[in-house]
Amino acid sequence: MSSEARFDRLAALPLRSFTPHKQGLGSFRRQLREIADHRQLLWLLTRRDLQVRYRGSVLGFLWTLIKPLILLAVYYVILGQVLGAARGIENFGIYVFSGLTIYMLFSESLGASTGSIVANGGLVKKIYLPREIFPLAAVGGASFMFLMQLAVLIGAVVVFQQWPEPTGLLYFLPSVALILIYVVGIGLLLSALNVYLRDVQYITEILLTLMMWGSPIVYSWQMVKEVMVRFDIPSWLLEVYTNNPLTLAVLGFHRALWSGGTPADYPEDLALRMGIAGVVGLVFLLIAHWSFQRMQGNLAQEL
Repeated sequence: MSSEARFDRLAALPLRSFTPHKQGLGSFRRQLREIADHRQLLWLLTRRDLQVRYRGSVLGFLWTLIKPLILLAVYYVILGQVLGAARGIENFGIYVFSGLTIYMLFSESLGASTGSIVANGGLVKKIYLPREIFPLAAVGGASFMFLMQLAVLIGAVVVFQQWPEPTGLLYFLPSVALILIYVVGIGLLLSALNVYLRDVQYITEILLTLMMWGSPIVYSWQMVKEVMVRFDIPSWLLEVYTNNPLTLAVLGFHRALWSGGTPADYPEDLALRMGIAGVVGLVFLLIAHWSFQRMQGNLAQEL
């Protein structure tokens, strides 16, 4: 009888719709308030993802450093020394590791956020909470790992006395902000699309690998420019390559932490290019959030 009475009380409660009443900027502000109200849950999800990632591991969070260090060793020895990619790039180890550090923030954020809603399908189907929390928690976990890798990079700079120019440090925060703006926007889109089409997660992994080799991480931007001039490739293709947000963030990170660069290693007006990319990224973030809002209505049913 108590169960029947409880069911009767629940049946008598009015249904409440949690779909945003506004679209555009109004909806964006409303969702920001909801996310802020659930900030403790966001922190718990981020901490849980980090704990689950290395649960049962002896080395634990050290694996966050082992992967990029192994990649650094492979690139430094095979590409840098054997294949000669280090020629013309001073302090090649710092150059590669700084590029890998900012790229790993991009890669880990997108890789984790794409499958975040599917991985938390049990919560999505049972209770209401802002769906944006799941990709944001994935980005938060990737940001923590980025900080650990950044500590190693700064330690290497100190140990090897490869001090960057003080003015170059001004590019550090814009580079990180540029990556975060785009990974949040792209992560929102991919996390929702992955619910409807699970192939999105695997396509994303392939694209992330291609994007690493398509960014000046193990080779210099100057090398790309020289190759395009040598083969008489249209200059607008160099502009497309250069103004890619990931390329700009890698170049900005090199400018901030790599001491071996010269003006020829960077495109003209790098700060202006990053600023324009940031403004475009904010517009893209609004569009991505609007698209996410349109897709999130059927997420629980699809799961």
